[in-house]
Amino acid sequence: MNILSRDTLELGGFAGITEHRLVTDSRVFAGRKKPETFEGLGSMVYLADARYLPNGQSGMHPHSEIDVISIVLEGRVSHEGSLEHGKDLSAGDVQVQRAGGEGFSHNEINPDDKPNRMLQVWALPEVAGQPAQYKSYTPKGNGVTRIYGGSDSQTETFASATTMDIAHLAKTESLNLEKTALVYVISGQAQVEQQSQFTQVKEGDLIEASNLVITASEQLHLLIVSH
Repeated sequence: MNILSRDTLELGGFAGITEHRLVTDSRVFAGRKKPETFEGLGSMVYLADARYLPNGQSGMHPHSEIDVISIVLEGRVSHEGSLEHGKDLSAGDVQVQRAGGEGFSHNEINPDDKPNRMLQVWALPEVAGQPAQYKSYTPKGNGVTRIYGGSDSQTETFASATTMDIAHLAKTESLNLEKTALVYVISGQAQVEQQSQFTQVKEGDLIEASNLVITASEQLHLLIVSH
């Protein structure tokens, strides 16, 4: 089991955003990769825990051949761009933009006079040259909600062998993860067990492990990336 704590990392950012980058995969970042950050898992190549400054924005910018998953954690986000222009997102909402070969441009804006918080995740599409597409989700308040990945036979999420789930667990509830996973503690605290070894984790911890049991010590909010 490997654990990386957000609060041990240098705070970076750009435009109207401050962020901690926890995953910067060598396949994308190459020589720009920060050595203290984790590699990705499967097709997932980037994870940042970001706060937009009051009325801050990313600025309009393009993407191609990448899937961009935005998970709003606190506050609101106003989405502008070539896909679903004018979409408003609130805390708990998720949007997934597939650039494909067609590509898209977007600008994410904090419309409020206080900071917000958002996770930004990137994944490489398994099939090149696809059309640009957009999906959005409001994960349920308890249990596990799939937001990315799955088989080609379904259309609820973008197909991929790498899956991403949002999990909400009440105190004492447990989750068993057999596959290799990257688990990010969005909020709360938990005990994780691997091969009868127990470790406490908290908000901002990124866990890399397989055959893991996670038990919530209090209300727990997780991002789970599996492959």
